[in-house]
Amino acid sequence: MRKTKIFLRILLLPFSIIYGIAIYIRNRLYDYNILISKSFRVPIISVGNITVGGTGKTPHIEYLTELLKNEFSVAALSRGYKRKSKGFQFVTGDSSSRMVGDEPLQVKTKNPDVTVAVDASRVRGIKKLRNSQENLDVVLLDDAYQHRKVNVNLSILLINYNKPIYKDFILPTGNLREQVFEKKRANIIIVTKSPYDLQPIQRRLILSKIKPYPYQKVFFTTLEYGKPEPVFDLSDAVNNNGNELWDDELSVLSVTGIAEPKLFEKYISDYISKNIYSVNFADHRIFSSGDIEKIKKRFDTIDNDKKVILTTEKDAVRLRENRHIDYELKAKLYYIPIKVKFLNNRTDDFNKQIIEYVRKNKKHSFLYPQKD
Repeated sequence: MRKTKIFLRILLLPFSIIYGIAIYIRNRLYDYNILISKSFRVPIISVGNITVGGTGKTPHIEYLTELLKNEFSVAALSRGYKRKSKGFQFVTGDSSSRMVGDEPLQVKTKNPDVTVAVDASRVRGIKKLRNSQENLDVVLLDDAYQHRKVNVNLSILLINYNKPIYKDFILPTGNLREQVFEKKRANIIIVTKSPYDLQPIQRRLILSKIKPYPYQKVFFTTLEYGKPEPVFDLSDAVNNNGNELWDDELSVLSVTGIAEPKLFEKYISDYISKNIYSVNFADHRIFSSGDIEKIKKRFDTIDNDKKVILTTEKDAVRLRENRHIDYELKAKLYYIPIKVKFLNNRTDDFNKQIIEYVRKNKKHSFLYPQKD
């Protein structure tokens, strides 16, 4: 297996070199203002990564939304990855993940009072948000680190602790969207999915590898899992109490369509020491009738009266829309909510930097220098 990986990397290396040169030239064109970034008279916070997927962008967007929404008028803008619709779309409580994407719908579901929209063109999306929301104070851009058509004054770069960028290669040989040194555009670097018990020596080792610039603050976050919640609101379901779900005699079928299912399964194993089974699909999978049948068949093979299906918060968004799930299966489906937790008591430092940026730069602040 290792030899096959090495062979494939060698085979794809010329394509990575060509891709890397193209990305390098594009970035320099923006750096030297040959290609122009659009500026807006509203603070814009970008959350993105250099690697392909799996860094936890959505939980961090949700964290920022929760942090800012009580004081400011907030809008979140995403491209709506894998959606079937085109152009600008507002995300509402009645939207489907097929039309707006599962992650924007998840953000809206958890923050119904916040404006969420999708548009592949971030420039057009921001314009439409400003036209529709006159008192808009801040726009959160999801997955926009490489979207340089917008001038972003506060850029947050996420790096997966388990997939360090300094050990990766440019696409398609590896998972890097651009060269590692492009981290220089970030104001804040967050090392995500870190171990909860991250030791100071481990933190120092990672910092020595990342080599942040003096103007960059580095934070470490982990994913904090909540108690299981039913995917479907079935008031008469017998097992509709996630607070009492954990039991070492329980059998669990883990069903995921995410980039890193192993972390989710590891969390389950912390509570259930045995009888854990899994059915994994590709990231952002729109579950078909065949997929549901596969899940049901696997669940039926588990010989235990005490058994449930556990899925992720993102997968729950897509499962709720699936008309092929019968009542019996619905009653057994739970999801585990997640949220971001800052390590090393750095929560206040991060919050202060974000809030102060928005306060100083929101539209009616005389300190804000940019013009549309």
